Amino acid sequence: MYLIAFPLLLIPFALYNMIAFLLNMPFTDTIFTIPLMADRRMAVSTGDVLVAAGMLLLYVEFLKAGRFGTKAFMDHLLSFILLVAMAAELVLVPRAATSTLLLLAVLAFVDLITGLSVGAQRRQQEIVIEGAERVSR
Repeated sequence: MYLIAFPLLLIPFALYNMIAFLLNMPFTDTIFTIPLMADRRMAVSTGDVLVAAGMLLLYVEFLKAGRFGTKAFMDHLLSFILLVAMAAELVLVPRAATSTLLLLAVLAFVDLITGLSVGAQRRQQEIVIEGAERVSR
């Protein structure tokens, strides 16, 4: 599977900004409802859909986390830049201070630390393997 060094969480972040600043829509608007037992319905808002999309894209980011080489480094760097951009917008832009953006920033943070953790673990495994090869020679 070929995945370019592109932080997929940029997609819900871009959609967030389009909804918040171009469409001027609140994130509490109900998009659809899910029927439950006893004639009850659960409302699903715009913010809920964005966070759910971010969670699904985070899974793909986890799959990308185990790559080697310069693409992995670039992916981690771009994930860091995305996290900084989300946090800065959350703190500095009053209109963007919503729980939806906070949760998207948390997903970006989880993406970053997972990628760094998996990368560090892979490097440590490579060192152990190289040491075992030297001993066996």
